[in-house]
Amino acid sequence: MMRADARRNRERILMTALELFTERGPGVSMEEIAQGAGVGVGTLYRHFPDRRAMVEELAEVTLEGLRGRIRARLDERRGTYWDVLLDVVRYCAWQPLALITSLAGPAPPPPACVKLRDEVGELMLEIVAGAQQEGSLRRDLSPEQVLDVVSAVIRRPAARFDDPLTTVVLDGLRASARRGA
Repeated sequence: MMRADARRNRERILMTALELFTERGPGVSMEEIAQGAGVGVGTLYRHFPDRRAMVEELAEVTLEGLRGRIRARLDERRGTYWDVLLDVVRYCAWQPLALITSLAGPAPPPPACVKLRDEVGELMLEIVAGAQQEGSLRRDLSPEQVLDVVSAVIRRPAARFDDPLTTVVLDGLRASARRGA
């Protein structure tokens, strides 16, 4: 069992890392995280032996939150699937998804992250297919292609829902009478 002060330090480190990674992308240093959390670098490394351990834990927490958000939106579904897609993209803009991308490398991601990533992918495909079926999302792309495009936009460091690139991509994915949906 972890002492209360150690648990608070760990939570503060993770919250600070989450904020910094979301704001500035995966290039944030461990020293910056320790400083932002108000702990020494030694304390940070007692909780996380290396950067990858911290990133893996943050990726898992982020993916769990995203999966929960998507499931909740699908269960309560008010409005169209397009509305659900926009809500998910808006939510993702405040998550460190670029961090998850940074897990790609020589070491495989942890199995829990792979499972969560696959579950999120399946839920997103359900949203995209539903939006295409209802006619709110263009149909000349496969659901997988749409998901690739959306993922590229929301996984950028410091991506925002209302930034010009996100806006242009979403406008381009929306079905329109000119394209014949």
